[in-house]
Amino acid sequence: MVDLKQFAFPMLAFFVMCPLAIAVSEDLLFINYHIHVTNDLPSDLPPGVPSLHLHCKSKDEDLGEKVLFKHEDYTWDAKINLFRTTLFFCYASWEGKQQYFEAFKATRDEHRCRIYHNSCLWSVREDGIYFSKDSLTWYNEYPW
Repeated sequence: MVDLKQFAFPMLAFFVMCPLAIAVSEDLLFINYHIHVTNDLPSDLPPGVPSLHLHCKSKDEDLGEKVLFKHEDYTWDAKINLFRTTLFFCYASWEGKQQYFEAFKATRDEHRCRIYHNSCLWSVREDGIYFSKDSLTWYNEYPW
């Protein structure tokens, strides 16, 4: 009969270490992802008056409230944690419109944001919040 300790410990070690080995082999734990949110809203406000209010955070880190002027870009970096649960979300508001959006979600963005210099590109526009993985093609992922 097989000794349970001789069988269980190697299996437990395998299931714990396998995801880590895969992540490390792809260097996913060491990549700095650059998240960009750009204010591409139309504005009839006078120059120097911000039109977009943005508040981004994760479970562990509050990036604070930001006000962005037309064409201003707000950027921060993120790394994926061991369990691939890294998530940054933002609350955007403009002229009475409001929207929450996931600016970086490890399981969704770990590969698509590597295409363009490890960057997740977001553009806040009149009809919604757009994503691009290459700065050429934009998708409205969060309509107002």
